[in-house]
Amino acid sequence: MTWCALWALAFSTTSERGGILLPMKQAPAETPMAFIRSIVLAYERYGKDPAHALHEARILPSQLKRTDAKVTAAQMETFSGLAMRELDDEALGWFSRPLRHGANGMLCRASLPSPDLHVALLRWCRHYALLTEDIGLELSVDGPTACLSIHEHADLGEQREFCLVSSFRNIHGYACWLADSRIPLSHAAFPFSPPQHVKAYEWMFRGPVSFDQPHASLRFDARYLSLPVLRDDSDLRRMLQRPLPLIVLQYRRDRLLSGRIRELLKTRGMALATAEALSGELNLSTRSLHRHLAEEGASLQQLKNEVRRDIAIDQLTRTKKPVKQIAAAAGFQNEGSFNRAFKEWTGKTPGEFRRPPEVTR
Repeated sequence: MTWCALWALAFSTTSERGGILLPMKQAPAETPMAFIRSIVLAYERYGKDPAHALHEARILPSQLKRTDAKVTAAQMETFSGLAMRELDDEALGWFSRPLRHGANGMLCRASLPSPDLHVALLRWCRHYALLTEDIGLELSVDGPTACLSIHEHADLGEQREFCLVSSFRNIHGYACWLADSRIPLSHAAFPFSPPQHVKAYEWMFRGPVSFDQPHASLRFDARYLSLPVLRDDSDLRRMLQRPLPLIVLQYRRDRLLSGRIRELLKTRGMALATAEALSGELNLSTRSLHRHLAEEGASLQQLKNEVRRDIAIDQLTRTKKPVKQIAAAAGFQNEGSFNRAFKEWTGKTPGEFRRPPEVTR
């Protein structure tokens, strides 16, 4: 199995219990049956029968008619993999011409020898234009935000939603794997009305989602683009054999988590001073938050102390505010505790730190 399993990653999910990721086979059924029906449309387009693939994936024909039905990641992997081979189209009927076997593997190999994620994604977008003219992928950066956009150049018909969602989940999953990091999305937008299975978007994109937008786009912190590509050709060969177990786990690690928490503490202050508040803002469980920080050799208390210290030093050196006000700005309830903490950080009290050094003669 090659690209078909990587593509199936687009609709896989893991569940977390007690901070431990459960294997894929234990993950709940989350993939909307609408996406299975889209693959069936591809069979119809090519004049072929999906019965064998449905049987192997243990999907009953009667289930296809149920608008509320869902399948597991394993069922999606099996059905999509067989469909790609039987139809010889890795795009499963989305485009005006098929993407033959190996097309998406070529994308992976073309973007792999990149110094950082920015270059890798630019190469992915550029080379995708060689595969199809029906859609175009674009990566742009506007200040602190990076944006991946899809521009439609052809009518995608009934498979429009499936095409746009899959394309985004593919490139996002591959980017996470390349950088060995979870890349949280700040916003996902789609140019169609909310579907009946709109709740599935909560786990597919893990962040705010809007519909009826001018075009499809994903937004995330531009700092992730500077992450180095950590994979090599041997990693790619192993991943393409069966990528679900190799890639999905990487979503849970965020290599910029410490920096993101520092920024939130600086800009939002005490409103996000607890693990619970930060976890909610970052779409993580509190257990995951502490575990990821530990992997980075950090702790929440350490980050809070660093931010408080930086705020205090900045205000002591730049302003003439009373120490009591600076203590409050740094998140301390009283001046005494602030004085003790500041001396531990710098070896001086706030007054000593602010006092200009004596000139010796």
